[in-house]
Amino acid sequence: MTSRPRQEPLSGAGDDTASIVRLFTLTDGRTRPRHHLNLQTVLGPGRRRPAPGLSAESAKIIALCRQRQCPLAEVAGITGLHVTAVKILVSDLIDAGALMVPVPQTPGDRSDIQLLESLSAFLRTKFPDAVAKAG
Repeated sequence: MTSRPRQEPLSGAGDDTASIVRLFTLTDGRTRPRHHLNLQTVLGPGRRRPAPGLSAESAKIIALCRQRQCPLAEVAGITGLHVTAVKILVSDLIDAGALMVPVPQTPGDRSDIQLLESLSAFLRTKFPDAVAKAG
């Protein structure tokens, strides 16, 4: 009898199932984040310390955002996690106060009123014959 060489399972066959189960456990079975986050959403460190017992993935996300502000797509790329899983973890970290979405600062010290006045002046010079109509 000749023995056949033992066939190894395809390398990707079991990996997909393991990956799905891992993502399921990371997100506690959730499929949607509580906050609306897109790939360009910039993340920064929050004001609170993370709770003890944080997952390694969440701790890595916080560490990345403490080094510098990062867009969500970059966080997903560095951690190697699926974007949806990162959105769910980031959403949890925002709720816990460990991360935040910083509001971009406008250049200069101009107030909204000054901006509106300069826009109004520009429009008056650009369209001198225009008449404002109410309502």
